[in-house]
Amino acid sequence: MHRADEPEPEDETDGETEAAAVPVPEVVAVRRLTGDAAAVWALVTDARRHAAWIPLTRIDASGPPALGTEVVAVSGPFARRGAPGLVDRMRITRFDPPAGGRPGVAVFTKTGRVLRGDARIVVLPDDEPGTRVRWSEAVYLAGPLPRRWTAAVLAVPLRAMLGLALARAARERA
Repeated sequence: MHRADEPEPEDETDGETEAAAVPVPEVVAVRRLTGDAAAVWALVTDARRHAAWIPLTRIDASGPPALGTEVVAVSGPFARRGAPGLVDRMRITRFDPPAGGRPGVAVFTKTGRVLRGDARIVVLPDDEPGTRVRWSEAVYLAGPLPRRWTAAVLAVPLRAMLGLALARAARERA
């Protein structure tokens, strides 16, 4: 217990209950893209390109992909025309490009009022032609419902979105 004249102790769960800290299952899409790891990395980690791959979505970023870059995606029927929609706020919290045969990893942490969790893009150089990309999302809705429940509801559209996004990225690289 703390005294009234002392600052509140830090809450490591970001204001959520300990039960809510249970991890959610991730949705995963994997695809091989034409090109070396550096070129594929530059393409798939640039959130400004994602609007071309994700239907009904416009995306603004505070700059090129780098640690700390802020990204705001807005999805909805007329979002690309500037209409309001579902807002997905993210910050790049890890940005490690591939080097020396090591995979590249970018993590986009969702910081918005509605969507929470992480999106992770891993670029995997290997001995095969092209470069393998693994895009995963462990996403849930903020609020009182259990994370696992809301993650399960989001899994179906997320799976379709990730598959389509990587297919379109592959077409762009072809």
